[in-house]
Amino acid sequence: MAAIASINAKQNGAFAAAISTLTADDTITIDRSRKQLLVFRNTTAGALTVKIDGDGGTTVTVPGLGSPIDVSAGLSIPVGVGASVAVVLSTVDAYCKGVVHLTGAAGLTAQLFNL
Repeated sequence: MAAIASINAKQNGAFAAAISTLTADDTITIDRSRKQLLVFRNTTAGALTVKIDGDGGTTVTVPGLGSPIDVSAGLSIPVGVGASVAVVLSTVDAYCKGVVHLTGAAGLTAQLFNL
């Protein structure tokens, strides 16, 4: 398990933006004081699905939907061959409680930008 380092994107001009290759189980650190953008790229020969799963996620109540929604299994994000997919983590905050793991997509590359 590796920790994916965040990249400070609040800079002037061009800056280094390290790319990490995911293993079977990696972690990210959520910084709620910053807007965070997580970008996945699939350079493998097959479609992959990465799961974002905070170990503190259980259920959330969403106004207008009635019963609480179970988020304990994490959020699956498919990334096709040659595709790039991005997610602003505050929009999926219910899945980002506690220690956040990225699983199931060894070989994807990832970048976590702090905006």
